[in-house]
Amino acid sequence: MNIKRAKEEIKNTIEAYLQKDEYGEYEISAVHQRPVLLIGPPGVGKTQIMEQVAKECEIAFVSYTITHHTRQSAIGLPYIVEKTYNNKVYSATEYTMSEIVASIYDKMKQTGLKEGLLFIDEINCVSETLAPTMLQFLQGKTFGSHKIPEGWIITAAGNPPEYNKSVREFDIVTLDRIKMIPIEADFQVWKEYAYQVSIHPAILSYLSIKPQYFCEMETTVDGKFFATPRGWEDLSNLIRVYEKLQKKIDREVIFEYIQNQRIAKDFANYWDLYKKYQNEYQIQEILEGKIKEGLPQKVRSAPFDERISIVSLLFAKLNLQFKKIREKEEVLEILVRCLREWKQKDIDLKIEKVIKNLTLEWKQKKEAQLLTRTDEIKYKKAIEKAEEFSQMIKKENIIQIDMVWKRIQELFSEQTESYENEIRDIGNLLENAFNFMEAVFSDSQEMVIFITELNRSYFAIHFLQEYECERYYEYNKRLLFEEEEKIINKKLEKLQL
Repeated sequence: MNIKRAKEEIKNTIEAYLQKDEYGEYEISAVHQRPVLLIGPPGVGKTQIMEQVAKECEIAFVSYTITHHTRQSAIGLPYIVEKTYNNKVYSATEYTMSEIVASIYDKMKQTGLKEGLLFIDEINCVSETLAPTMLQFLQGKTFGSHKIPEGWIITAAGNPPEYNKSVREFDIVTLDRIKMIPIEADFQVWKEYAYQVSIHPAILSYLSIKPQYFCEMETTVDGKFFATPRGWEDLSNLIRVYEKLQKKIDREVIFEYIQNQRIAKDFANYWDLYKKYQNEYQIQEILEGKIKEGLPQKVRSAPFDERISIVSLLFAKLNLQFKKIREKEEVLEILVRCLREWKQKDIDLKIEKVIKNLTLEWKQKKEAQLLTRTDEIKYKKAIEKAEEFSQMIKKENIIQIDMVWKRIQELFSEQTESYENEIRDIGNLLENAFNFMEAVFSDSQEMVIFITELNRSYFAIHFLQEYECERYYEYNKRLLFEEEEKIINKKLEKLQL
């Protein structure tokens, strides 16, 4: 199962487990809510999708890597208590609350959220002394004598034995009490996520040409060598900052993240070429409609991987604009919701109070860890814009509430008009990209790749819902249909052979 399908299944499971009947009881009782166990290669995003799911479902999230724990920290420390049985007093052993269970109650107190995910990473790599406790935890949802609070769903992750010598196999009794979701690395699915988080286009372009290096692990006489999705993402973050600081990116730097000398060297060579293409082909000028004489012929005669890199550079520039306009739209959505609530609740309420409420909402969601870094920026921008409106109203000395509301509507209309102008400007960039693609590639494989990338990007799809690009729909219908037909014909040919 790929990571996208796994995420969808986890969300469906959470929705089912948290569904309540007419009496407020969970439809699936806690004893029958099987813990969700993700098994897959390291670095494919198991922990990340759990965090994303918790945010999207707006429930709390507590995470532990169990290999960092001892038996005492997991089940608590023993202490002696006196108990009376049959009129006789006995000394008995009880345990303090597990650190893990206590952290759930702390999270509920901190966030006000009563339902959540408890995520245990590397669950099949526990020490021998902790193994029975983990089996009890999966089977009975308890750590020692302390039960996981109702409304908290147990999720866990582990690596298959081929990736970790410390792996302990679960017996059938335990496996029969968990919901197992096997995960495999899938570059095409990861690519959709990569566009959303702005993975560096050089990495996306390289892996599009050589997808076999997306997730590779090998053991030789010289040791273990690997490249993982997590490694590529972390390398992407470093490259972006290094570019800002104008620091050199070479094979040694790349190997710090992609710990396979062969792949690191190959990507380092590609990185040099990518920078060369970036300077040589001047992508921004192409998007502005300035196609230099002789450029189409030069691109047509270039090697295949170079042509793919140019398409990647072109799309990366466009996708950055698609992302910016979508984020601006989301800021406006937060702002308009805020203003509508103000209008509906109390017309006499001052805008300063609205700003205060919006700031409080942002801080509460941040504390509850329900916001990504991008979400936080959107809230900050919405608050800044509302404060800008407030300052404008004060400066113009508008006091009457109906006039205040009218002025705010005018200011918001200006923002909407600016947004619509940006839509048109980005639409022109897209049209110029199509002009270039048509002049150079026509209906070739490169145009198919360009259309496919538009279809794969969340931001591109959202933009195309706002801006009607006739050529996109025309090529999308014709070329991708033809690609499907070719695939079917190839399958038929194999059957005939």
